[in-house]
Amino acid sequence: MMTKKVFRATLVSLGVLAVAGCASGSRTNRPESQVTGTAGLVPTTENMAGVYNQMGLMAADAPLAFVGKVAYFGTASPDTTLMLVTLSFPNRSLTFVRQDEQFSAPYEVRIRLSRDTVQVRSITANEIVRVSSFREISRSDESIIFQRFFRIPPGQYSLGLAVRDGGSSRAASQNGIVLVPTIRPGALSTPVMVYEARSRTSLDSVPRFLPTPRSSATFGMDSAIVLYLEGYGSSSQLPVRISIVNERNQRTWMDTLSLQRRGAVASRLVPVPIGRAGLGISTITVSHVGTTDSAAARVFVGFGPEIPLMTYDELLNKLRWFASAERIRALRDTPLDERGRSWAQFRQATDPIPSTPEHEGLQSYFARLFAADVRFRSSGEMGYLSDRGTVFVALGEPDQIFEQIVNQNNASVYAAQGRVQIWEYGQFNTRLIFTDAGIGRWQLTNSSRIEFQSLLSRVLAR
Repeated sequence: MMTKKVFRATLVSLGVLAVAGCASGSRTNRPESQVTGTAGLVPTTENMAGVYNQMGLMAADAPLAFVGKVAYFGTASPDTTLMLVTLSFPNRSLTFVRQDEQFSAPYEVRIRLSRDTVQVRSITANEIVRVSSFREISRSDESIIFQRFFRIPPGQYSLGLAVRDGGSSRAASQNGIVLVPTIRPGALSTPVMVYEARSRTSLDSVPRFLPTPRSSATFGMDSAIVLYLEGYGSSSQLPVRISIVNERNQRTWMDTLSLQRRGAVASRLVPVPIGRAGLGISTITVSHVGTTDSAAARVFVGFGPEIPLMTYDELLNKLRWFASAERIRALRDTPLDERGRSWAQFRQATDPIPSTPEHEGLQSYFARLFAADVRFRSSGEMGYLSDRGTVFVALGEPDQIFEQIVNQNNASVYAAQGRVQIWEYGQFNTRLIFTDAGIGRWQLTNSSRIEFQSLLSRVLAR
């Protein structure tokens, strides 16, 4: 499904971090008043589009999830702006086939830029991704980055982005409006979050960097993001002020520094401490001191791509079927300024496959929490808090489920009347029994509750 929205200058960082804002020499470009709260959103690779859209990005969810953003830079003439279009999507979005000792997957990217129904720029690129191991095929992190520069006159344009998997019918597209600014002397470029960058010295060239076009950082793991920023004019130095405002509209950090001129461009790599941004969507604002010019960058900070956005205490409460009480207590007792490091150590210690960027254990656990809430919700009770939901979250899907009707003629030790459900787990060599007295509220029998608690203690002790 194609949607239309205003798509402002954007950019993102390691893990996933988004920047929004555009440069202008004549008007202030500050972010919208306040971003909609993200509490309750479940940011996974497949359903982050809602978060990205709040940041001003163009994004699509399954069947082929991608993120698109634009950034703007100055040229030798204010009549022309250098526009960067970047797309990011994970390896798992594509269909790989084995070729000798490698795996490869073709894909197609289409970018269309139109003005008043007239097509101004258009590219169709066919690319191939090659990886050396089967494990890399299922990567859900930022594994594919596609970028193109365009030199265009300032103004309003329609932008169409489309990605197609060359090995299947999966495809996704998004339409939006881009407002290409006029960049005059004294203005700033879009701040671009990068993995690495080399400053350019000529306005006739293009910046050389590897951008990070996704939109979140992980609490306790990403200590800082790096912005590549340019300023224009004849001054040898260009002073800028950088600040972070969290979701509650509180300023949590501010610094002032100068961009250094190298040739015709003043530029700098600017580290921004993620630890000073709050959970959820925070806004980084960069302004040229003494002028009205500014650019804004939004960053989503969570506990990891596998975990819904929630408070620290809520997270620890929901982890009680994932980790032992001792581990949870250690996290809860950690001083505020040490929580990031403590959480990073917890993730590392509990990750079943440390060699991959994902935490497969947490990924599976929170997927079960979500599924349990949907499958077992009744009478207003959260599904994962019901007896069946708790067992499902802690032990996973049973190998088999048996159900029978119990009445006064065939009453058993399980129930005097109603239904009985038996969950069988072969790996634990156990059967857990639930009874329903006819009101849809399934409960473990006393003996099964004792058995489950014993099983849970053994599972959490691993």
